[in-house]
Amino acid sequence: MRDHQEPFAFATETSVWQRPIPVVAIILLALAIHGPLLLMELPATTSYDANLHIFFGSHYAQHWFDPWNEKWFAGFSQTTYPPLTHQWIALLSYIVGLTEAFMLVQLAAVILLAVGTYRFAQLWVDDRAASYAGVLAVFAGSIAFLVYSAGQLPTTMSAPLYFLALPYFYSWCKSASWRSLLKGIALTLAAASAHHVTLLFGSVLFAVPVLWLAWYDGRKIDGHEQESLEQEGHENTQSGAAIVARGFVFAAISAIGVGIVLLPYWIAIIRHPIEQMPIPHASRSNFLMNWLYGMNYFIVPYGALILALPFIVVKGASNPRLRVLLLAFWVTFLIALGGTTPVPRWIFGRAFEILTYERFTLWATVLALPIVGLLVEQMIDRFPRWGAIGVSTAAIASLALAMGWLSWSPFKTSSSLNVDSVVAFLNRDGHDQYRYLTLGFGNALSKVSTYAAANSVDGEYNSARLLPEMTRYGAAQLTSAKFFGAAGMDSLRAMLQHANHYGLKFVFVHDPFYEPLLVFGGWRQVESYDSGAITVWSKDDAPPARMIPSDAVPAPWEGLMWGILPIGSSILAILFVWLLGEPRRIREEVAVPRKLPEGAYANGVRS
Repeated sequence: MRDHQEPFAFATETSVWQRPIPVVAIILLALAIHGPLLLMELPATTSYDANLHIFFGSHYAQHWFDPWNEKWFAGFSQTTYPPLTHQWIALLSYIVGLTEAFMLVQLAAVILLAVGTYRFAQLWVDDRAASYAGVLAVFAGSIAFLVYSAGQLPTTMSAPLYFLALPYFYSWCKSASWRSLLKGIALTLAAASAHHVTLLFGSVLFAVPVLWLAWYDGRKIDGHEQESLEQEGHENTQSGAAIVARGFVFAAISAIGVGIVLLPYWIAIIRHPIEQMPIPHASRSNFLMNWLYGMNYFIVPYGALILALPFIVVKGASNPRLRVLLLAFWVTFLIALGGTTPVPRWIFGRAFEILTYERFTLWATVLALPIVGLLVEQMIDRFPRWGAIGVSTAAIASLALAMGWLSWSPFKTSSSLNVDSVVAFLNRDGHDQYRYLTLGFGNALSKVSTYAAANSVDGEYNSARLLPEMTRYGAAQLTSAKFFGAAGMDSLRAMLQHANHYGLKFVFVHDPFYEPLLVFGGWRQVESYDSGAITVWSKDDAPPARMIPSDAVPAPWEGLMWGILPIGSSILAILFVWLLGEPRRIREEVAVPRKLPEGAYANGVRS
């Protein structure tokens, strides 16, 4: 027995290294890192798809309730792509302009991803590790890759909305909170309205582990939570069958809601399923056989996260509560490898040739970050200062690699091409009465289409193509025909042969490779711009363009639904999250003994 007892106080204070990072700080960090990059409009010049989504947004800014867009493919329906992000671009464009509106929506997506990662991680780990996960999401190579290289705004917006919905899904399954049900459903509808691929594939990978977690945690409910539930009248809500049943209720309501909100999309897909020839995409390649593809789709997106893979596997496998999360991560990770393993082809069958797989890398990253947050927590606990420095260095290096790859990568975009002269030509002297084609413009095609009044027979959204000259060949855009070999050139020749049928009178060339084809086809050069870098070719006998009859034109009632329900779901989600507060949970603080100086007082009582 000790002769003298040292005075102790029981307190909850911890050192600065052991406190969770506030969510406000995570938001400010995301603003500080990505705000300036987006303010410089970097995705508009470095990414593949940013201008495509700006083009979609420009149509809604002019024709909100008419999703039929005549500017591409001699007419196509934008109901083939969920409209939420494009509609927000259209709304904000009235205030700041189209490009700036895209950047604001993209910044919102980046912030929501950090917050969504934090909220999702809270389901699996303590608040401190979850806060580390939220911070790491800001620096993740996968988000930088999708924002600044791929330009996939719908993917980067839809994923965080699902991750924000999952805590409410968990709460509903576990405690039958109607507030959580309403907020979770509203966020799910908004996420589905942003991106269809995330809806069809990602939502399952995210939701199934959370349903299992609710069942697993439901068996270990603590007294405080049981008392709170009984006060709300939710007795006997923790049985496994009840939890699973509520999960299916949530799924059923979500399915009905998504079916209604995106009804024009389902009609378009049923009427014209994607049956065109498969188009090659590098994300389906075997990354072990081509180091450039491996660098682009594996090393750059994952960055320093690759070093944490052994810990993710060991920690996830050793903790029963994390095993399902590890399984979800591992399946998503294997799918993200594209053709490197046979797993994606086994899972998707023919759809393997339609999907692209860079978005799965983002999903795998977020699924892994809760476990990585535990690794960071352990490192900082053991080596407070040097652990924090090491983690910070790894996070910054991941982001720096992704940003540096924009310059080092051999895969260059044409987004920075100056197309002002082309737009001016199409908007004068009645040239908009005819259709046009660009060759060698790459993804600068979308910039021309956004601001030119004339229509094109080409376009960048492959799933909406119905013209036989394009669907019968395994090539994507005509403007990049040579990169698809014989299939691309055959598709281009077929289109040029049928120029009169489509009223195709003008061809703009930014690559001399295509000029002999035009000369032998009877086209003649009429103008040139930028010291001959862009030439204009004309076909003298081409008649004015006419509307090509199509059964893909949406009915007026579809346009009305399309203009109200998707954007309405996002507004409803904002209102529900803002107005429907959750009941305050009683949290039990852990008493930590703290040694005090001799003679000091603890809790007002002298030792």
